Amino acid sequence: MANSTTWNILHKLRRAMIRAEREKLGPVVEIDETFIGGVEKGKPGRGAEKKSLVVVAVELDADMKKVGRIRLATIPNASSDSLLPFIAKNVEPGSKVLTDGWQGYASLKIKGYHHIVKTIKNGQDILPHAHLVFSLLKRWLDGTFQGATKKYYLDFYLDEYVFRFNRRKSKSRGKLFGRLMEQSVMTPPVTRRELRVKNHGFADG
Repeated sequence: MANSTTWNILHKLRRAMIRAEREKLGPVVEIDETFIGGVEKGKPGRGAEKKSLVVVAVELDADMKKVGRIRLATIPNASSDSLLPFIAKNVEPGSKVLTDGWQGYASLKIKGYHHIVKTIKNGQDILPHAHLVFSLLKRWLDGTFQGATKKYYLDFYLDEYVFRFNRRKSKSRGKLFGRLMEQSVMTPPVTRRELRVKNHGFADG
């Protein structure tokens, strides 16, 4: 019972870590996707089926050197129908958006973004900031949870990582706790069953 109660409280706190009215990213943003999960036989890359596909938006300064805030979310696939709503929700229109040449990003210009397609030259990492965030995220998931994060709860863990990452330079841990408590009070109450049903479409069985 104690473990169940602790699990419930932790997920409620993770749910409160994201403000609905948070500001969008800009003026420069890198976008990329990766798969989260164990080794899977079969289709490589964007064709993998059993892993969770996660998309990241990484905010950069005008010189494209310093990393600001990030956004993370799971998406069902890498089609434009999945990628564009994530970008519209999290990136300020008119921003410079850097991606690889994947076709799912092809219509970004007509959606009001300054789309720049990066191409590989001499083995260069074309989206280094996005790849750095993914590397740190996977290390955190493996090191903290030992790979035990279930697929249908992954968005909650992503919310926690975003909360932590975006406040990484804070010098006052007490203020971070205070912010989380403030957001928890403002977040509508939810039951354990509702956490799973509302956010992932699953019912406890």
